[in-house]
Amino acid sequence: MRDPYEVLGVGRSASEAEVKRAYRKLAKQYHPDKHAGDKRAQAKFSEINSANEIIGDKEKRQKFDRGEIDAEGKPKFQGFEGFHPGQGGGGFENIDPRAFEEIIANFGRGGGQGGGGRTFRFTSGGPGGARTVGGGGDEESDFLSSIFGGRARGGRPAAPGTDVRADVGVTLEDIAAGRKPKVTLPTGKTVAMTLPKGVTDGQVIRLQGQGLPSHSGGPPGDAMVTVRFVPHPLFKAEGADLRLDLPISLDEAVLGAKIPVPTLSGKIQITVPPGSSSGRVLRLKGKGLPKANGVGDLLVTPRIVLPEGSNAELEELMERWRDEKWPSPRGAGFD
Repeated sequence: MRDPYEVLGVGRSASEAEVKRAYRKLAKQYHPDKHAGDKRAQAKFSEINSANEIIGDKEKRQKFDRGEIDAEGKPKFQGFEGFHPGQGGGGFENIDPRAFEEIIANFGRGGGQGGGGRTFRFTSGGPGGARTVGGGGDEESDFLSSIFGGRARGGRPAAPGTDVRADVGVTLEDIAAGRKPKVTLPTGKTVAMTLPKGVTDGQVIRLQGQGLPSHSGGPPGDAMVTVRFVPHPLFKAEGADLRLDLPISLDEAVLGAKIPVPTLSGKIQITVPPGSSSGRVLRLKGKGLPKANGVGDLLVTPRIVLPEGSNAELEELMERWRDEKWPSPRGAGFD
């Protein structure tokens, strides 16, 4: 991936607020909802989100600026002096697989033991201290065997492929029905994803083996797909629960009513009790989204809506109401 600062169009001295503004502007511009079927826009949107995951996160941004991770968030190899100079040592657990390619390519070029091949200094950080190896021979093989579990003798080790990142937009209807959304990966391949029960907006799902292939015979990388909920015109997701604002008239609030309300599986009748205040929550069990141990609920909130324009009868009624000095709905602190 390109430099995340370049992707978001900000300088390295940009503040957190400036990074956030740049990300939101670009994400809005290239959101899949505005570019249905446009693979180039989808790839751009994925690149924008990946860049924001690096420099939009304070800790990751500091690591990237120090050269500890690359533009994909992967740790950079830091174990050999002269390979990535000035970055210290620290063992093999964080070695970038791409670093192995150059290391192995340069071992053994000196024509055998003592033949003048490149020398690397490895700092393990453990009780063994630093080691200097190079030039071929048993020492080199033993050293590489310690890295690759014995695979160094007789050929180069197989480094894994590279992970890729992508975004997939899903509707609440898709989630409720258990449909498999299709995502187009940076590799050009389109795959159907199985969403886990209880999936949330922004959750990252790993598709094993769907990344870029290895150039040395190793396993392919993975695809890290971020789930993005498509905004719904009626419902708002809160975990597995859904929220719905229900407009009701003044008479329905005072006298009560049975009103049809939409759900993700069709309309059902709901009873609004007499004397329902605006903001009261009515719970419809099992009408939300799937979760690990069942299905969430639909939380319906009545909102009283008055008719537009003037209404002489309603105004007369309200005047009588005021004259009768009914208790105020506001308590202490509002006086």
